[in-house]
Amino acid sequence: MAPRRHLSTSVLLTCAAIGVATGVLGGLAGWVTPVVLATLPILYGFVLGAHVLPGIIAQELIRLPWVALISHVIAALVASAMAPQWAFRFLGTAILFGGIQEIVAALTRYRVWSAWRFFVSAIVIGILVAVVVAFAAHLATLALWAQIVYLALAVLGPVAWTAVGLGIGAALRRAGVARRARH
Repeated sequence: MAPRRHLSTSVLLTCAAIGVATGVLGGLAGWVTPVVLATLPILYGFVLGAHVLPGIIAQELIRLPWVALISHVIAALVASAMAPQWAFRFLGTAILFGGIQEIVAALTRYRVWSAWRFFVSAIVIGILVAVVVAFAAHLATLALWAQIVYLALAVLGPVAWTAVGLGIGAALRRAGVARRARH
C-alpha cells in the first residue's frame, strides 16, 4: 500500500493566504466585469483570465497535489464575500480552473514544474474562456476585427495571468515561503 500523503497545516495556511490575496483580486474583477462588458467588452476574457492566479501561485510555490484546487476554492469564497452577485460563477470557475490545473499536474505525476506545464493549463483554460466569452458577450454583434481581438484576448488572458502568477510564486519561493510551507 502506498504511503498516505497529507497536507500539513502550514501548506493549508499558505493555500489560504494565496486564496485570500487572489480572492480579493477576483472580487474586484467581479465588480469591474459589468463595467468592462458595458464599455470595453473586448477585454472581458482578459479580466476573466485573472482567475487562474490562485492555482498557478500555489502550484509554483508549494508543488504538491491539491494545492491549486484548495487555493481556488478559498479565493472563490473570498471573492464571493466581496461580490456576492457572482458567487456561483466564482465557485464554478474555481472548480473548473483549479481542476484543470490539478489534472495537468497529475498527468505529469506532480513531478514536472517547468513553465511549459503551467502554460499548457493556461491555454486549455484560455480556450474554454474564449468559448464562454463568445456566448456571454454576444460576439456575433461585434465587428469581425473586434471578434478576433476578443477571442485572442480571451485565450491570451489566462496565459498572461499565468506568467504573472509564476513570477509571484517564484518570488515567494526565493523569499523562503516554500521551505516553511512544506514542513
